[in-house]
Formats: sequence, C-alpha cells, structure tokens
Amino acid sequence: MDRQTLSIMKACEAVGVSRRTIYNWISAGKVEYVRTAGGSIRIFADTLWRDASERPISTGVPNTATTGHTA
Repeated sequence: MDRQTLSIMKACEAVGVSRRTIYNWISAGKVEYVRTAGGSIRIFADTLWRDASERPISTGVPNTATTGHTA
C-alpha cells in the first residue's frame, strides 16, 4: 500500500503551522518523512496527527476538552 506524502509547504497548509514547526517536528521524530532522489523532504500525511485529539481547533473557540476552561 502506498502512503500519501506531502511537500513541506503542503504539510504546513494542511495543519496550519510554519515551515520551522514542521522541521522541528522532523527533528523531534514527531512526523515520519522520506527524502526524494533529488533531496526534497516529503512528509507522510498519516503522521501529521497521530491522534484525532491532537488536531488543532480551527474555529477560534477554545477547546474546553483539553483546556478545562469554558468560553
């Protein structure tokens, strides 16, 4: 089975973080990646979020399940 990969920029867009954050995740082993024959990095899309509870909330409303606070 082939796993979907994303370029650094596409990974940034998918999770709403900066390039630096993606590189930090790579260094910390938080995401899996491969290098292409040309040396580019491709992130495995299924490792951007290892758990659905880790996904960021994009509504702008605080996530009370993780913060324990209500709006």
